[in-house]
Amino acid sequence: MSTTADRVSAPPQPVRVPAPARWSVLELLPPLAVVLLGTVLLLPGHGLWFDELFTAEVGRRSYAEILAAIVEGRGTTSYLADVPPSYNAPWYFVVHTWVLLPGVGGDTSLRVLSLLATAGGLALVTRAVTRLTSRPAGVLAGVVPAASPLVLEQAVEARPYGLAVLATGGALLGLVRWLQGSPRGLLLFGLAGAGMGLAHWYTATVLAAFVVAALLLRGLRAWPVVLIGAAAVLPVVGLIGVNLLNGTGARNAEHLRDTEGALADLAVEAWAGGLRPLLFLTVGLAVLGALRGAGARVVGTCWVLVPLGLLLLAEQVRPVYLPRYLLAGLLGLGVLAAVGALTLPRAARAPVAGLLVVCSLVASSPLAEREPRERADDVVALLAERHRAGEPIVAADQRSATGLDHYVRTAAPQLRPDVVLPPDDAPTTAERVWLVRRVIRGEVVSTDDDGILLDAGLRVVDELAFDAAKTDLLVQVWER
Repeated sequence: MSTTADRVSAPPQPVRVPAPARWSVLELLPPLAVVLLGTVLLLPGHGLWFDELFTAEVGRRSYAEILAAIVEGRGTTSYLADVPPSYNAPWYFVVHTWVLLPGVGGDTSLRVLSLLATAGGLALVTRAVTRLTSRPAGVLAGVVPAASPLVLEQAVEARPYGLAVLATGGALLGLVRWLQGSPRGLLLFGLAGAGMGLAHWYTATVLAAFVVAALLLRGLRAWPVVLIGAAAVLPVVGLIGVNLLNGTGARNAEHLRDTEGALADLAVEAWAGGLRPLLFLTVGLAVLGALRGAGARVVGTCWVLVPLGLLLLAEQVRPVYLPRYLLAGLLGLGVLAAVGALTLPRAARAPVAGLLVVCSLVASSPLAEREPRERADDVVALLAERHRAGEPIVAADQRSATGLDHYVRTAAPQLRPDVVLPPDDAPTTAERVWLVRRVIRGEVVSTDDDGILLDAGLRVVDELAFDAAKTDLLVQVWER
């Protein structure tokens, strides 16, 4: 029997859209799974690293201060003067709103915000895929990303990728509702679509993928989706314009990698956490989903191919690749693989679906034992124990200053009178100076403070290393 959605669909590509499934408690499994796994990753309580510390620093400012820094292209403190919060600017407004809540504002709470947003996004993806296909496919399409190493890694960091997942899930659900005859789905699609690009610029490529899917499924009848999609992309275009005008448009370009045409291969490898069996299983099942996934194959295929295609084109102009930047697009790969698993013969569905989830968990398992990315919290704990009043504590560089400033403020305020932050130089009159500095690939980063202290007759008498996965810090004790 044909459904209402079948009767209103039009060529060029007919598609059978099932009747909307009623909500079930089983659909809570994906968000609960990502919250549980994320909690396990958060339990070690590692300190924040530079990007997260930047979030904490900017997020504690007022709305007016954040807006002024964004528009003027300047930092919010002396040592971040050349690092404005222009990238992912809306994230900082969200964080400020979050820290205004009673009992919120600590390091872990900033990470919990990202984790909750990820859980909400996966709940929306689950609901959308359930409406498109079936409840088993919807639940599996939520559980597979919940176990993904790329998703989990970003879900527990105080950065905006959780919001990108949330907005992507909202836009997908809005599109599905519209496909099934609900005009109100366009409102959700538009609002969430605007949020996608504002959460992270690259996520706008997924919005484009959803528009392409609507065109393939409904032809000219998809003109409302095209118009709403075009309107939804305007906020991120405006944000990019602000960054170009304030001179910060290409600030992060040095962190991006030129893949020389291998972007798609590297992206899939990042999704699989480098685990080859998971990579081959995911790609194989995604191909099945694209060929046989009734109800979801068009949306899923566009979700994967359109962002990758757009980024491959952009790479001809400049490097664009960083695994986490592709997170929203790679969600489609996990969804398509989940749908593909349920196109297999009935006897094989449960074992293959289980294998897909287990392999994802195996790929994610190293995250549970990962080292801290930065140990500024340990540095401040050491200083609180050994430092004596009147001895200057000097941050020699930007990263050292960010961590030192944050943890002195939150954990050891008694040290504040002796803290010296850039651009101020080390004082020359003290008998003992504590110098906190960065080490890159085993080499101590040279600064002006070295010459100043040497000229003042001080020498290094002790060094304490705080190695970490992302930023290595060194505490030096200088004495006359």
